[in-house]
Amino acid sequence: MFGIVRPCSHRLAEGLRTEWMAHLCGLCLALRADHGQFARVATNYDGLVVSVLTEAQTVRTAAARRTAGPCPLRAMRTAPVARGEGARLAAAVSLVLASAKVRDHVADRDGLLARRPVAAAARRVARRWDAAGTRAGRELGFDTAVLLDAVDRQTGVEALARPGTPLLAVTEPTETATAAAFAHTAVLAGRPGNAAPLAEAGRLFGRLAHLLDAVEDLEADTASGAWNPLTATGTSLTEARRLADDAVHGVRLALRDAEFVDDRLLHQLLVHELRRSVDRAFAAPSCSHQGYGAPGAPLPPHGHAHQGGGQAPGPYGSFNPYGGGGPGGHGGHGGLGDQGGHGGYGGGRGGSGGRRGGSGGSGFGGEGPRQKPPRGLLAGCAVFVGLFCTCRICCAEEYEGPWSRKKREGCCRDCDSCSCDCRCPCDGC
Repeated sequence: MFGIVRPCSHRLAEGLRTEWMAHLCGLCLALRADHGQFARVATNYDGLVVSVLTEAQTVRTAAARRTAGPCPLRAMRTAPVARGEGARLAAAVSLVLASAKVRDHVADRDGLLARRPVAAAARRVARRWDAAGTRAGRELGFDTAVLLDAVDRQTGVEALARPGTPLLAVTEPTETATAAAFAHTAVLAGRPGNAAPLAEAGRLFGRLAHLLDAVEDLEADTASGAWNPLTATGTSLTEARRLADDAVHGVRLALRDAEFVDDRLLHQLLVHELRRSVDRAFAAPSCSHQGYGAPGAPLPPHGHAHQGGGQAPGPYGSFNPYGGGGPGGHGGHGGLGDQGGHGGYGGGRGGSGGRRGGSGGSGFGGEGPRQKPPRGLLAGCAVFVGLFCTCRICCAEEYEGPWSRKKREGCCRDCDSCSCDCRCPCDGC
């Protein structure tokens, strides 16, 4: 359960925290209902953005929620979970891309997949997931072929990358996949006018995911000699940061042109959390809960009292919070990935690592030259289930990545000791 959008509970008001968990659990349960119990390993933080995006464009009805039974991740408590076409689309997209990633790892003969019986079993799982995701997508009017084509093209794009090749040429397949998924949420919500701006937001979200994967894996890939898009294209970290800031700002501008019924959670995830994701990946000198530059720097203005529950005209003459300058003052106009082949919209073989042994996913960085050899698909899945059911992914101070074996930090490890202002800066505007 990885992703670049990992909000700390301190940064979400109680209502938004409940909503975020409702979409996360909704994605997990939609995978189980439509595709079987094992398909739940494709659950990821970024995939639920599709569900959030769909619901933000529609009027909430009683049918949009149901009460789910006890779950270890909820301390064996029941909870309201999202259901409907948004959750099903998120599940279908996550599953199709997970199946493509499994096939890539089989082709690369990674870990246990170098053994023929294991590889044959993995291929059967991938075929079932591919067929199930395609069938679910067809029921929702979404052609998953665009996702599979993007993943297939990534291999060729990476093979042609040389120093001087534009980095955006490498991220293009990922951008195309996320743009298609984001745009289809407008179709499900009955708002065709939102398709173009949401496609642009999805394109930039995919670019950002791919960039952050590359940045976080750069040290480990360099130490192991694995393929990394930054090294392959000769792109500096300064240029990568500029492109990431540009993408964050572009997402905000694209969302300004779309119409929403209730975008409070969406705004938190695609405006504030994306900025924090960039700061986290580039190790910006800021509070671990505040992603807007150096401590004491002024927060950017937004025209929306998002966590206060009401709306007020913003500084740009409307009720829409996505106008004007981007968070952190970055100008311009402008990846959902996962470790070990599960979840997200990551493009290419092994995420940012590529076919030649790189490491994908939107994790917490690399271990360096002493990194242990990665686990195979099945062994990693077993470890993942243990981490998932014991909440170590969320709460552990440090744990070992199930597939990559890199050291990672629990998403909310610092929440209890947070002494900074974790409120949305839009609150009280």
